[in-house]
Amino acid sequence: MTIRTLVTTCGLALLLAAPALAQEAPIKIGFPIPLTGEIPKVGESTKFAAEMLKEEVNAKGGIEVGGKKYPLEFIYEDNESKPETAVNVTLKLIERDEVVAIVGPQSSRQAVPAGGVADENKTPMISPWSTNPDATLNRPYVFRAAFLDPFQAPVAANFATEQFSAKTAAILFEISNDYSKGLADNFKDSWTKLHGADSVVAFESHGPKDQDFSAQLTKIIAAKPDFIFLPENYSFTALIIPQARDLGYKGPFMGSDAWGSAELMKLCGDTCKGQFFSTHYAAAGATGATKDFIDAYNKKYGYIPDDVAALTWDAINIFIEAIQASGKVESDVEAERELIRENVANIKEFKGITGNMRFDENGDPIKCAVVVEITDSGEFSFVKSVCP
Repeated sequence: MTIRTLVTTCGLALLLAAPALAQEAPIKIGFPIPLTGEIPKVGESTKFAAEMLKEEVNAKGGIEVGGKKYPLEFIYEDNESKPETAVNVTLKLIERDEVVAIVGPQSSRQAVPAGGVADENKTPMISPWSTNPDATLNRPYVFRAAFLDPFQAPVAANFATEQFSAKTAAILFEISNDYSKGLADNFKDSWTKLHGADSVVAFESHGPKDQDFSAQLTKIIAAKPDFIFLPENYSFTALIIPQARDLGYKGPFMGSDAWGSAELMKLCGDTCKGQFFSTHYAAAGATGATKDFIDAYNKKYGYIPDDVAALTWDAINIFIEAIQASGKVESDVEAERELIRENVANIKEFKGITGNMRFDENGDPIKCAVVVEITDSGEFSFVKSVCP
């Protein structure tokens, strides 16, 4: 063997033996999500999407920042679908676990109070699914990946006007849920602007533990609305629609993004088919990166991901982009949190699987909504897109 060959062989061996990048301490992100309680499927979708993304990133050694690799560590806490628990577990993630960022809570009922905790403790938070304006209002550390109810309400009102040739509407909502009550109020305002003060012929509410809606539905049916608007979580929707049919109501329903769970059709069955709702993305007919996500999720978990899963995927990737934007990771948790917050606020445009978005001064994304129809096969099929 010549000296030249020996040097070349040794150099190659050293190159192969050397690691590409040293792995640093993990970056910790917290998830205060509803793994039990009223909407456990929301918690499941969140965790499934997060775990799939984490596995994909960590298989490559982590996210690269400033020439170093940082693995992701996700910490999940069950908020039990309760506002007070959401506050407690969010504080636990911030103080005990020292996470640098928080993804969740999902529902506005939990995101509004938890967002106050995150902001007070200067910890960046993105709620993927909350649409109530109060979650982010005057809270510079709190963002969201979903459109707002003041945008969603006129989308639903305009679509129902066109699709059903409707002039009157009835509304049924959960009184103690920030999301449901807020969207009901926004929709009522939008509808009366379109059709006049007397065009909402029934405005009925129910409690968080109600299972029988016959009293409210009897009043609604007697008012003879052209359709019923249900800004309800999927679990209530799956109870209300069959009960309305049993009471003789034959008209259409218009729903909102909280219908979009993969659990809806399992709970509601044929009675929900043919109805419409506004939401964040349509799985049926998706293309590009959105289809890649759907296919990977379906292969891994055995069902089509709902909007919660897709929005969670986007929310985590927003944080990843913000972490990488600094070119460094601060060892001091508070300093790193501040960097992340600044970088999220300064994102010019984020290209997500639920659409492109940029953030306004309140941390809310400017993005499009879609309306979907529940087909005879139980799929959520794209009907139209509505942009700001």
